[in-house]
Amino acid sequence: MTRFVPPAKGRARRFLKFSLGFWRGDTKRRAWLLSVGVVCFLLANLGAALAVNRWHKYFFDALERKDLATIWFSVGLIIGLAVLSAGTSAALLHMRMRLQIRWREWLAESLFARWLSQRRFYQLSIVGGDAENPEARMSDDARLGVELLVDFSLGVLNAVLAAVSFIGVLWFIGGGLEIGGFYVPGYLVIACIIYSALTSGTMYLLGAPLVRRVEEKAAGEAQLRYELTCVKDSAETIALIGGDEDERERLNETLRDVVVRWYGVMVQQGRMTWLIGSNMVLAPVIPLLLGAPKYLSGELSLGSLMQAAAAFVQVMTALNWLADNSMRLADWFASAQRVAELNDALDRLDATIGKHGRSETIEIRDSPDDCVHLCALHISQHDGKLMIADAELVIQPGEKVLVRGESGSGKSTLIRAIAGLWPWGGGEILIPPKALVSFIPQKPYFPLGTLREALVYPHAELDLPNEKFENVLVRCGLSHLASRLDESDNWTSVLSGGEQQRVAFARAMLNPPDILILDEPTSAL
Repeated sequence: MTRFVPPAKGRARRFLKFSLGFWRGDTKRRAWLLSVGVVCFLLANLGAALAVNRWHKYFFDALERKDLATIWFSVGLIIGLAVLSAGTSAALLHMRMRLQIRWREWLAESLFARWLSQRRFYQLSIVGGDAENPEARMSDDARLGVELLVDFSLGVLNAVLAAVSFIGVLWFIGGGLEIGGFYVPGYLVIACIIYSALTSGTMYLLGAPLVRRVEEKAAGEAQLRYELTCVKDSAETIALIGGDEDERERLNETLRDVVVRWYGVMVQQGRMTWLIGSNMVLAPVIPLLLGAPKYLSGELSLGSLMQAAAAFVQVMTALNWLADNSMRLADWFASAQRVAELNDALDRLDATIGKHGRSETIEIRDSPDDCVHLCALHISQHDGKLMIADAELVIQPGEKVLVRGESGSGKSTLIRAIAGLWPWGGGEILIPPKALVSFIPQKPYFPLGTLREALVYPHAELDLPNEKFENVLVRCGLSHLASRLDESDNWTSVLSGGEQQRVAFARAMLNPPDILILDEPTSAL
């Protein structure tokens, strides 16, 4: 079997292929309705911009004629156009953000489902790879990937429509110009295209390295966030062994690396700011200079000149849209690639299952009787190294089995295989159908919420009387917690290691399983 190794290039394209699933399946109706709504308000907003552009000619022609009545009417007209433009802009914003929110919700749920299904979240932590910090990829990077993609899509569409619309205005108003005996039709349009090409080309050359810098910066920030979380989660252990200084030095070193990466972004963005700053000053002036000869010769009225100047800026802005948004485009590429890396890592994980061993994977099946069967079971590490070979065992109802062996011989891995966490290997594990299987690990997990919720986890549907909880807590030596059943707290930090293991026993007693598997659950008692 050939190992799946997705190429580094094309990750943005793979992100698009995965994320555009929002427009297919159960969510396609909502997705298309939101998309149509966004486009309709975008067109309305463009119509308002065209009306404002037309107003420039109306107002400045009246100003040139010193027509006071028309000037006052123009003032009232621009107020109405301002209200119309603000209304369409607000409606577009509302519809755009609604699309972003719904799309982000779908993408996050899809990533959660893939990451959590078939215990991949655990297996991925075993295999490792280049998809570190999956939580940041599924939250921040997925959010940025969707939000910026919507902004870019609308920005490009608006730029194309605005360019087409205002080029027509610029061509019609500017007309042609005779230069050195040659007549140049639509000279303002040609000048605008040449100027935009120069600025966009320069912006591209300056901004090309920015994508890699931004991606490096995002990876550094995610690593710093991850290390801070690790320190928080292991605060007691670090404090007890006196690791404060080591942790501080390690965090400072990571922070210094992040600062260096930010400097890289700053240098690239600073170079681009030179061009952006000068362009902001020159762009409104150039059409006035180009149109001045025709205005002085009487071929253009003041209103036509100002309308042409406004249209020139609109066309140049549209043509330069990608260059002006290169920083945000770099952010999108970085985020899209990080989400795609997570998908690639999950694909590689699926490809490792069945690559080694005599069968495709360890199969968990229904037992034909009330016994647990291990049939020709062999367990490997994910790299193919054999740990347990050809295990055969039948465990009768009520029978107690002790698994013994040297450290690293595969005792805990066997438990993980029975739990369905460890797919690498072959053979079958047969468990009685509908049997409730519970595990008591060495370090139990506590969800956020009340102690009552922690005691019935993961069976939230259990509705037991308080007397049952109190009785079990007393039997497990936790009577002092009986009054705190409905308190919400971070129980992992509040309870000692021994208390946490006692709570794990209390769980098994509150909801007695058919099969109970224990992995050194008394080490802290």
